[in-house]
Amino acid sequence: MAALPGPAGNDRITGEQAALRRVATLVARGTPPREVFAAVTAEAGRLLGASFAMMGRYDPDGTRTLVAAWSSADRPPFPVGSRLRLGGRNVPTLVFETRRPARIDDYDDASGPISDHVREIGASATVGVPVSVEGSLWGVMAVGSAREPLPAGTEAQLAGFTELAATAIANAQARVELGGFADEQAALRRVAVLVARAAPPEEVFAAVTEEAGRLLGANYTVMARYGPGDARTIIAAWSSSGPTFPVGDTMTLGGQNVPTEVFHTRRPARINDYADGSGPIAEAAMRVAGLRAAVGVPVIVEGALWGVMIVGSRSEPLLAGTEARLAGFTELAATAIANAQARVELRRFADEQAALRRVATLVARAAPPAEVLTAVTEEAGRLLAADYAATARYDPDGTRTVVGAWTSTTAPFHVGSRAPLGERDVATLVSETGRAARIDDHSGTSGPIGDLVRKLGLCAAVGAPVRVEGQLWGVMIVASRAGPLPAGTEARLAGFTELAATAIANAEAQAALTASRARIVAAADATRRRVERDLHDGAQQRLVSLALNLRAAQAAAQSGTGEVAQQLGGVAAGLDGVLDELREIARGLHPAILADGGLQPAIKTLARRSAVPVRLDIQVARRLREPVETAAYYTVAEALTNTAKHARASTADIELAEGNGVLHLRVHDDGRGGAAFSHGSGLVGLKDRAEALGGHLELYSPAGAGTTLDITLPLSDPADPGAAGCAD
Repeated sequence: MAALPGPAGNDRITGEQAALRRVATLVARGTPPREVFAAVTAEAGRLLGASFAMMGRYDPDGTRTLVAAWSSADRPPFPVGSRLRLGGRNVPTLVFETRRPARIDDYDDASGPISDHVREIGASATVGVPVSVEGSLWGVMAVGSAREPLPAGTEAQLAGFTELAATAIANAQARVELGGFADEQAALRRVAVLVARAAPPEEVFAAVTEEAGRLLGANYTVMARYGPGDARTIIAAWSSSGPTFPVGDTMTLGGQNVPTEVFHTRRPARINDYADGSGPIAEAAMRVAGLRAAVGVPVIVEGALWGVMIVGSRSEPLLAGTEARLAGFTELAATAIANAQARVELRRFADEQAALRRVATLVARAAPPAEVLTAVTEEAGRLLAADYAATARYDPDGTRTVVGAWTSTTAPFHVGSRAPLGERDVATLVSETGRAARIDDHSGTSGPIGDLVRKLGLCAAVGAPVRVEGQLWGVMIVASRAGPLPAGTEARLAGFTELAATAIANAEAQAALTASRARIVAAADATRRRVERDLHDGAQQRLVSLALNLRAAQAAAQSGTGEVAQQLGGVAAGLDGVLDELREIARGLHPAILADGGLQPAIKTLARRSAVPVRLDIQVARRLREPVETAAYYTVAEALTNTAKHARASTADIELAEGNGVLHLRVHDDGRGGAAFSHGSGLVGLKDRAEALGGHLELYSPAGAGTTLDITLPLSDPADPGAAGCAD
């Protein structure tokens, strides 16, 4: 039969139950953990007759932090908040390593920083029990004696107090987590509202860094973007107090620090003690921001690593789970960045289409190549945010000639400027490879182009080839003073080079067509002149000779038979009529007066022969190119013929003058009007002849208001390469 507890045992049990009940009451009414820790430590120390009692929390960096302490003396030997590193042979280290109760009855054989401290306060023995919260080791509770080893069973008695402490911790954590969850959701909701209403990225970045820093109890928060050259650039920063890195600060990655670790692994990273870090960023984190520890999470935008968000502490490592909570903020930041990029790309696409449409309109209406090339160069420069843009043609002599130029400030050099190829510049690279090229650092550019870009302060350029009907024709270039042009500039520039190539091809086709038509007209005129000469020099001369011989025969026959003479006279008269008709035909093929005297006397002759009175105003006295004189003559002849046949006019006016490199001809009558190219009046032929020479004919003939023909003819030959607009 088991022995019943004696009076002393009953008193011990009663005292233990009373102590546990007092602590349980504190736990049940939700007393703050710090107050519960102090109470449970004091109750355990008194109940177990110990010299001191303490409760410590295990930290991620391998230390033990004191959260409560009691002593039978006036004050506890260990100050709350003190930290000692685990290691050696001592109760906190043994409990940490085994997850089980531990005791040391003689500290002479103990070791480690904690043992040294225990010996300093005069303790000879200690017992410790693990504090486990929701199955995980949270800390240790220990009691110690300054006289002798603690009694057997101390571990079991102490366990009752650790269970109450664990319950208080779990309850407090639950309350903290619930409150933290609510705070976290509120913080995330505030940032999400900014994202949803498309606030500027800078505003979102500033808000998300501050919200994350406050929520996670950090001293410092930054968001940084990874840029070219393995560097990180601060785009937002917040601090609860003290200094921060300035926005825009850029540092090279490298060594052991959070930004570098995130960059290389694309995963969250933490450093619990920056004294163990390395590299310029780690040094600056301690020197500038005074950080001791930090946690960073990658910012991923559309599957690509964009940057990093970091929270830092100046006192102790950040709590476990900080990485997961921080990720919620980085996701919102990534959404804001993606939305902003989408808006920028949409706006950029719209701007690009508008610019291309403006140039395409010029191309479609066959604007002069010089106008199109100037417009396409300017549109490309403005759209691509360049400081300078140019379109250049490659020449057979190994040079390039600028045919279109634009600058955001003052014009660097004019259209028509030439420079040799062969040095290290974008135009040369494109001519050698036939492909797009870029130079991100012009410091190595040599030759005249190198001198020019340095004078203009340009540091980078991109060029795209201009191909006309499969052949490399030239290059379009955009350049920047600020730094390398964005990736993708080559592809965007290609849209403009295609329009430039179309304009050039159209102009070349038009020039070829005009030259062909001019050759046809010239050939027809030359043929008419040749026929006129052949008639004049051949058949006409023979007929003249025959007529003279016949007149001589008629004179010899005067003394003979009158009938023979009469017959000879009739034949001679017939020859004179044929000769007159032949002269008229020759004159129609090519008027002799035009060939001999020029345009002024030829038009005066047409005016004298006109059935309608003509008023003349001729300001041209010199001889002009033969095709111009011929076209003007036949225009006047056709106009006067139409006036006589169809217009029912009383007068006609002819004005002829030259200026600005063209001949101006105006024929007007006061007839009934209503003339049109479609009426088969011969006007279409006149229009074709004028356009074949590079000129233009306009018809104004409203009903009842007379008819006016306005003709302009270039005095120089448009087929001459020296006169082509974009060939200069």
